[in-house]
Amino acid sequence: MPGSMSEPIKVAIAGPLEANLVESIRAVGAGVEVAYDPDLLPPTRYPCDHRGTAGFRRSPEDERRWQEMLAGAEVLFGIPGDSPQGLADAVRANPGLRWVQATSAGAGEQVGAARLTDEELHRVTVTSAAGVHARPLAEFAVLAMLAFAKDLPRILADQRARRWDHHPVAELSGRTLLIVGIGQIGAEVARMTATFGMRVIGLNRTGAGENPHVAEFAPIDALGDLLPDADVIVISLPLTPETRGLIDAAAIARIKPGAVLVNVGRGGVLDEPALIQALRRQRLAGAALDVFASEPLATDSPLWELPNVLLTPHTAGLSVRENDRIVSLFVENLRRYLRDEDLLNRVDPQLLY
Repeated sequence: MPGSMSEPIKVAIAGPLEANLVESIRAVGAGVEVAYDPDLLPPTRYPCDHRGTAGFRRSPEDERRWQEMLAGAEVLFGIPGDSPQGLADAVRANPGLRWVQATSAGAGEQVGAARLTDEELHRVTVTSAAGVHARPLAEFAVLAMLAFAKDLPRILADQRARRWDHHPVAELSGRTLLIVGIGQIGAEVARMTATFGMRVIGLNRTGAGENPHVAEFAPIDALGDLLPDADVIVISLPLTPETRGLIDAAAIARIKPGAVLVNVGRGGVLDEPALIQALRRQRLAGAALDVFASEPLATDSPLWELPNVLLTPHTAGLSVRENDRIVSLFVENLRRYLRDEDLLNRVDPQLLY
């Protein structure tokens, strides 16, 4: 926690961020000194981009200034380069670094890939942006449920063919929704789908929880027993050694024929070849996928062309309001840090979330 309460906490902005949001960090008070130089940060590709344009290079003088800024900080907003290597380099180059606020919900993966030592993990706390992306991801999940319930693929095909053909469509009301990993994203999905009258079952590690929109909680171990009853499955799990490959070929074979699968968690949780087989055979009504085992998704993947697939390139969680939410979270955590209180979204180096 804070190394010295007699001097301001030095915070370095280590990723692209709008100047007005930097000012809201400075406004926390005299106990905070913010280092921010937009000339040292890469140009952004789109609003709320945290990595910047590929191939960005600093001049030798700018690189020296950049390294000095990082080395003088006790706290970083953003992981330099938004990469595991950037995290490892920052931790090892600065023995005074104590806390890094990541801009992604899946910061645990970056922590694991950085291969920090036990001493480094003890010295530097990493907090994630978990919860920041819950609303846009939940909206994407609802979009997918409605798209397949209302047979959007057929609607679009009929429109292109100028075909006037009446047909009934399904409803979400009364359907069973299984949320695999009911954290903040899953809870938001449950809240939104309550409007449609869906019955929600939430899976987590303990099988316990409290949520007025969830009819039943169950442990992850019950997945195989619950899959045959689910009309919609939403995966919102982080990728950890325990979750990798959890939705394997055997699990996919147990999914109810005609069900819809949505993955807004991590691609490595799901067996893509087995899913592709189920989609080709039309055992599933459809799948909506924002994440993949390998990203970017290979151009020859069948997922690009399957008519019963809704595919987005890991962008469903992006929002023009994302940085506002991340900075609000960081400001709250910064106030907690100044008071030597527990930080929100602290990444457990063992669980990696």
